[in-house]
Amino acid sequence: MKVIVAPDSFKGSLSGKEVCEAVTIGIHAYDSDIEVQSIPIADGGEGTAEAFTTILGGQLISERVEDPLGRPVDASFGWVEETKTAIVETAAASGLPLLQQGELNPYKASTYGTGQLITAALDHGAEQIILGLGGSATVDAGSGCFQALGVKFLDQEGGEMKMNGGALRHVSKIDTSQIDRRAQNVQWLIASDVTNPLLGKQGAISVFGPQKGVQEEDIPAFETGMEHYADLLETATGATYQSKDGSGAAGGFGFTLYALLKHVRVESGFTLMARLGELESRMRDADLVITGEGKIDEQTLYGKGPIGIARLAKEIGVPCVGFAGKMQGDLTRLKDEGLLSVLPIVEEPVTLEEAMQSSSMLLQHASKRCMEVYHLNR
Repeated sequence: MKVIVAPDSFKGSLSGKEVCEAVTIGIHAYDSDIEVQSIPIADGGEGTAEAFTTILGGQLISERVEDPLGRPVDASFGWVEETKTAIVETAAASGLPLLQQGELNPYKASTYGTGQLITAALDHGAEQIILGLGGSATVDAGSGCFQALGVKFLDQEGGEMKMNGGALRHVSKIDTSQIDRRAQNVQWLIASDVTNPLLGKQGAISVFGPQKGVQEEDIPAFETGMEHYADLLETATGATYQSKDGSGAAGGFGFTLYALLKHVRVESGFTLMARLGELESRMRDADLVITGEGKIDEQTLYGKGPIGIARLAKEIGVPCVGFAGKMQGDLTRLKDEGLLSVLPIVEEPVTLEEAMQSSSMLLQHASKRCMEVYHLNR
């Protein structure tokens, strides 16, 4: 028997790779002869670097960079020597998981650390960079990242500013003449499922700002700052990207990527992973596919990794089940999409903190039970 284990991360608890390890232990506790292939997945957010690095046979390289608030943090990017490919996720250096409750600060949060990771990847000789845009804690439009790459953001007196969400409205001039030319020459693959424009009711601030700490009463001020910045950058580059699909991704990061880089291609995070990891061919001779993530609800239908796995499994005729730390809402439609059953891993009433601390063991137990039920129905 062959089982494909292809989960997303259980955010705040286990990475996709760690979920695979726990599920494999549980399956082998039932029958050590079962062949298990682990394929951790991600959609551009937290865990993207590890997941892509695993499927591409690379290694993680750690660097000391700045977190969203400018504090030192160790963050990793993936490296595949054979193809000179680097995998950078915005969440690793500039993501929400790096901030404690109460630390969200859209005025001060910056993507500068992501720019430091990209610089490190370029120093390694990257010829292609896969950049995951999910999970950022920032609304600085990626300006901090490009400051780390050499772009100058000047105030009215001509002094260089430190870029963050609050600085956008105060920029007077953008000087792109000293941008790291290596960034212009590499091939960029942007892993993102966000199609929102930069501005407006469906834009970066209105839709995603609140999850990054923007208060409702402050939305107009941040929107004005974003519009001011966008107009300046378009003046500096002669390009217009404010309405382009995906320009609102990661707090406007997508817009600056489009405006300042030459060789940019955007692809759905899951679609990109499925293509590079050859998921369809690897799943074709499987007897069962197991996926999952920390929370499965109706939103799972909208581009989340597990539903992508389920749809692919349905297409090739392989049964697929999902594990979840939490289930919520009407999940009937998930079955129609190929996720035949969602199995909660929690065994008894516990607090969220207790469940997260025990998630590896809970997944092991759930996997063993899953295999017992699977064989009862054969």
